[in-house]
Amino acid sequence: MKRREFITLVGGAAAAWPLPARAQQAGLAVVGYLSGFDPEPSSNLVAEFRKGLSEAGYVEGQNVAIEFRWGRHESDRLPELATDLVRRHVAVIATLAGDVVARAAKAATTTIPIVFATGGDPVQSGLVASLNRPGGNITGVTTMNTDMGPKWLGLLHELLPAAKRFAVLVNIEDRLAAQAMITQVQDAALINDLQIVVLFASSDRELDEAVARVGQLRAEALLILPTDLFLQRREQIAALALSHRVPSIYAIRAFPEAGGLMCYGSSFAEVHRQVGVYVGRILRGEKPGDLPVIRSTKFEFVINLKTAKALGLTIPPTLLARADEVIE
Repeated sequence: MKRREFITLVGGAAAAWPLPARAQQAGLAVVGYLSGFDPEPSSNLVAEFRKGLSEAGYVEGQNVAIEFRWGRHESDRLPELATDLVRRHVAVIATLAGDVVARAAKAATTTIPIVFATGGDPVQSGLVASLNRPGGNITGVTTMNTDMGPKWLGLLHELLPAAKRFAVLVNIEDRLAAQAMITQVQDAALINDLQIVVLFASSDRELDEAVARVGQLRAEALLILPTDLFLQRREQIAALALSHRVPSIYAIRAFPEAGGLMCYGSSFAEVHRQVGVYVGRILRGEKPGDLPVIRSTKFEFVINLKTAKALGLTIPPTLLARADEVIE
């Protein structure tokens, strides 16, 4: 065999090796990135994750490689994707975002470190033993948006000062976990002489029916409690709210970006950066069980002005002045 042919064959074979094998040959640590979302709309979040890694001293292609796995809003695929990352012997698994993704990784391994991002209480959901000392092979970042209900109610009431009745949309499968948030909203409503009606949904059909019932129950706006299902169905919910002329608010900016009216909650970009930092610290030798769960403290308030106009609403100047971003 000629020398040039041999070099070509070796190069072609190397290109066909799985990424972890190539990364190990190059001396790179390999990180698994497990997301329930689609890759295309997540590019800015991936950039923030890489930014966090770089702050911890790791740059993709130089001293770390990233294996991406995308659930594409099909939660039943997540266990298989998590197991695949375990088979590939990645050094750390980052789960973005939500309890369902973290649980898939946690079920797949008790040894590979896991860094999660979630919107709920990770102790209540069973991800960790405590926030300060998670224990085991898992830690992460939580937005704890579960205590945002009174804030959302206040923003909607500021938008609609004459409104007296508001609806709260809950994933029926998460109703027990959401009970604390429902109670907080109801307590805030009682103080302000407002009424709350609770609607449950866990499927596309039930979502259609629930949003349609907002007007039938004489509620004038809708609070959407954070859940993986509603995040995945944000475009459907935004379209339903608009068609039924229901002002609505949710936890993350992806909702007004999808056509919803407003969001107030933790910055997803900041959460991804913080996950990247923790992954880097673990690669440097720190143990996940010793790293306290971080509660993200960067919040953002986004208003979709185009949706407001379609609903026939005039946003008060006080709300516009406080908005971090106005989508026009």
